[in-house]
Amino acid sequence: MEMDFERCYRAVDSRDQRFDGWFYTGVTSTGIYCRPSCPAITPKRQNVRFFPSAAAAQGSGLRACRRCRPDAAPGSPLWDVRADVVGRAMRLIADGVVDRDGVPGLASRLGYTERHLHRMLSAEMGAGPLALARAQRAQTARILIETTDLAMAEIAFAAGFGSVRQFNDTLREVYSDAPSDLRTARGRQQAPAGAGTIALRLAYRPPLHSRALLDFLAVRALPGVEEVRDGTYHRGLRLPHGTGQVALTPTDGHVAATLRLADLRDLAPAVARCRRLLDLDADPAAIDATLAADPALAPAVAAEPGIRVPRSVDAFELAVRAIIGQQVSVRSAKTTLTRLLTAAHTRVDHEVIATDDGVSGQQLHDQRGELRGFLSAEELLSVPDLGFGMPLGRREALRGLARGVAEGSVDLAAGVDRGEAVRRLLALPGIGPWTANYLAMRAFGDPDVLLSSDLAVRRGATALGLPDTQKSLDRYAERWRPWRSYATIRLWRAA
Repeated sequence: MEMDFERCYRAVDSRDQRFDGWFYTGVTSTGIYCRPSCPAITPKRQNVRFFPSAAAAQGSGLRACRRCRPDAAPGSPLWDVRADVVGRAMRLIADGVVDRDGVPGLASRLGYTERHLHRMLSAEMGAGPLALARAQRAQTARILIETTDLAMAEIAFAAGFGSVRQFNDTLREVYSDAPSDLRTARGRQQAPAGAGTIALRLAYRPPLHSRALLDFLAVRALPGVEEVRDGTYHRGLRLPHGTGQVALTPTDGHVAATLRLADLRDLAPAVARCRRLLDLDADPAAIDATLAADPALAPAVAAEPGIRVPRSVDAFELAVRAIIGQQVSVRSAKTTLTRLLTAAHTRVDHEVIATDDGVSGQQLHDQRGELRGFLSAEELLSVPDLGFGMPLGRREALRGLARGVAEGSVDLAAGVDRGEAVRRLLALPGIGPWTANYLAMRAFGDPDVLLSSDLAVRRGATALGLPDTQKSLDRYAERWRPWRSYATIRLWRAA
């Protein structure tokens, strides 16, 4: 990452929080590294170094500032925008792939050798994949230390460390404190009630138009999976090691998150997916500046700054929603999806009861009214024809998608190559350009997708006095690059 010293130093001197997560400030005279917005006295120029990642600062022997908590800064918006190997790698590391599959697993997913991947990440991030994953483990461990009453050995393995000794050494190196001292510093603050319950703050770059996010999610909320209630979004999660539930409440300066996890090893993936869902790593200042340069969008940007693209915690779920939502209203798609979920869950619950010869854990889960994650590809394939409640072509399109995901020929993971994923989706029967591009925008995080064939988008364009035919809107929208996905959301709102 190219970092101009003068520009970075001006950001630090002005304590500009827009640059938090873009880079980290190392202060050689104190041996710490900070966010650009750290409220401490601005260090002298000769004592400052700038790093592209927390891992790079840690690799230079610096510890995290206790005042500004740089390891908890928003992620760099580059990894949402960029579709290259480094961007894909950063998304996969955030999702915990290195902890689960090691560096060989990460390299295999990206199609590169471990050596070449290490070289690319070191050149851009100042640290290799192991160091980047280690920095994330340290942050996960600190969250668990400060928000739970778990024993340190349990926290060590939940955070992804291979041993308690490695856990102790890493936290002393990163925070200059023993794990027990970090818990003591928590003071009298009580851990959230309930096993596996974790409360934390998800940082973002302001502004954040939270009402637009919650409105979008509320109208599409599926019973038993998600709901919006009293300004809080609740949903069930399907995670690598088990299930979970999350409650997300946008507030001034952060999103309050309460997670309940069946397996605490899923903390880092759960946090990454919640951040992705709410598009919390976006750079709204850059996005709004580009869109506001168009006189047709300027009033909407001024009235509603910080509009985000509502994304997804589960790309397969979004793909199913997109196929069912083709050429039907949101309400009709929601009705069909609810019927499909009911048929699938009824079948699964009955099979578990028959196998266990008693009341299943899943059935008890439902009786408590808790939310659970969406269907897996395998569960969808087990639904009988009558459970779909849709035309044959659409039903077979869903099954073709599910087979591709189950067999591995269709990759919908966080670090997928966007172009390749779109090409593979288009090769499946029943999936056209609208569906593939919708997934590119909301599942794969492409910031520059305009759904110009969408009727609601064209209605929004008409409402704003813009060209309302597909070809003319495509030509006009060139001025919105590279943020056409955000323009799409604004056109939907205008409609």
